[in-house]
Amino acid sequence: MLYKEGYVYHIKDEYFEKVNDDMLMQNKENGTYRPTFYCLKDDKTSLLWMVPLSSRIDKFRSIHDKQVRKYGRCLTIVLGEFDGKSAAFLLQNMFPVTERYLDHIHTRNNNPVPVKHSIHSEVSTNMKRLRQLHARGMKVVFPDITRLEKIMLDELNGSDAIQPDIEASPDPFYSEPNMEELGDMEREPTQGSN
Repeated sequence: MLYKEGYVYHIKDEYFEKVNDDMLMQNKENGTYRPTFYCLKDDKTSLLWMVPLSSRIDKFRSIHDKQVRKYGRCLTIVLGEFDGKSAAFLLQNMFPVTERYLDHIHTRNNNPVPVKHSIHSEVSTNMKRLRQLHARGMKVVFPDITRLEKIMLDELNGSDAIQPDIEASPDPFYSEPNMEELGDMEREPTQGSN
């Protein structure tokens, strides 16, 4: 399936079987495709970064608000609306895929449902910042995105080093996200800012 910017997708089970990462959200729940994933393309690598959506807004609003009270903002959860309902965009659970693993676009009455531009902007900005923090060695998301990105880039480059039935060894430098460090990093000025 070809990627279209500004939409939400469902992912093939094949991806979850291939990468075998316990920190990824389950692909199906009670026989239905859950969760849905907002998709943003990295033009440098051609990978698609998937951000799970959750309708459990009260749970994630509590986490979001706690982060805002403590650090002044929350980069890992964006609260908004999708398909006429409140939704939490969970950047804390983002991960990369290739177009090969897109199953289908989310529709309502056979029409693709777009994400509002304001949500797109906030998710995109927060994702860039989180990826910068991750590149600096901060553990700001739950999945091991270094390992997942390597698997997807190897696949894109034709070296597909990991077979579906072989479990990849975990990143020895990976640990759970440290929200204290994230808060400290959020307060540091970035290069070029005043």
